[in-house]
Amino acid sequence: MTGTVRRAGDGAPLAGQRIQIWAHTTEGHERDPHSHGATLTDAKGEFSLEMPQIVPAFGQPHGHLAYDDADFETVFLRPVMRRAKDTSLSAHFVLQPA
Repeated sequence: MTGTVRRAGDGAPLAGQRIQIWAHTTEGHERDPHSHGATLTDAKGEFSLEMPQIVPAFGQPHGHLAYDDADFETVFLRPVMRRAKDTSLSAHFVLQPA
């Protein structure tokens, strides 16, 4: 799972932002320890988190990502993989100041 986090308005990359990620994977459901986690963005506003293979659950294979902190408005994303055999998924956040 990879992606970026930018500020609304000027598109500036946001470093140090916590992104939560969860999905149904080959190792379990969304709440199982190997199927969720969190990561911080780097200086370029980029994040990545290695996970087991995402598998279909209730339709297409997909992930759930969330930003939830006081500095910006809460955002939840649900990106869908094009094919079940895909091995990566990306999501891009644009955060509005709170």
